[in-house]
Amino acid sequence: MENEAARPALEASHAFCHTQTRKHARSFYFASTALPKEKKRGAYAVYAFCRYADDLVDRDPGGGDVSVALARVSESFDRMVAGELREPPFAPAFAWAVRRYGIEKQPFLDLLKGVSMDFGPVRIADWPQLRDYCYHVASVVGLMMARIFELRDDSGWEHAIELGIAMQLTNILRDVGEDFGMSRVYLPADEMDAAGVEVETLALARVTDPLRSLLRQQAVRAREYYRRAEAGIPLLADDGSQFTVWLMRHVYAGILDEIEKQDYEVLRRRAKTSLVRKLLLAGRAWRDYRRTRP
Repeated sequence: MENEAARPALEASHAFCHTQTRKHARSFYFASTALPKEKKRGAYAVYAFCRYADDLVDRDPGGGDVSVALARVSESFDRMVAGELREPPFAPAFAWAVRRYGIEKQPFLDLLKGVSMDFGPVRIADWPQLRDYCYHVASVVGLMMARIFELRDDSGWEHAIELGIAMQLTNILRDVGEDFGMSRVYLPADEMDAAGVEVETLALARVTDPLRSLLRQQAVRAREYYRRAEAGIPLLADDGSQFTVWLMRHVYAGILDEIEKQDYEVLRRRAKTSLVRKLLLAGRAWRDYRRTRP
């Protein structure tokens, strides 16, 4: 049992993580409504850790003292999980979640490596490098969440990785213009060259036909990863966890639909799904859940 004296701090930490998720991860927060309360708390605590690490880089994309801060987070991980640290505010809830669900340390270390890849100007050489990036910033989160969602078959780990790749590719497509403004280009350089798209094209804030073709290619790739990931969802606990992941799969893929509707105009507009659209996608997720439950 948790130390009763520490309970107020733990409850305050859970409340902080809840607020962070509701404010910054609206699609995930929407999807998480089906989870049992305890699993929500675990998922929100993991998200708060991931958000904290990502924010360190976004505040200073040039690196600066961020690498030192990330190293400090890595070094303090064991102390945090042991409950010896009360700061940052997510620490007590995070420690509880890691212990409660037996989440391994390595995915968190991989995440810290991933966010460090955003230091300074970013250029991605090819698909293998982009896939590696997607793994380190998104798939590892899927591996963490799979523990909370009680993955029951080892064959599901690869599918958790695939879903993370699909979701990160979606993020990259949605944020091409915004990322370029921070000197980050995640579209593979060799595929840009093959499509006849130069980096300078992005500075024009105008989607050309070659760029549109390149973006369509990335969307096709993302959809294939969504399709492959589906096989792992029925391997999760049937307590709302399966439906939550189905909902995440459809809501995020719905962003691709919006990108296509705006004809891949991602340099000046940020595609998003409305609440009404999310509710419609929830119906699709429910059908898939009912169709695939064991």
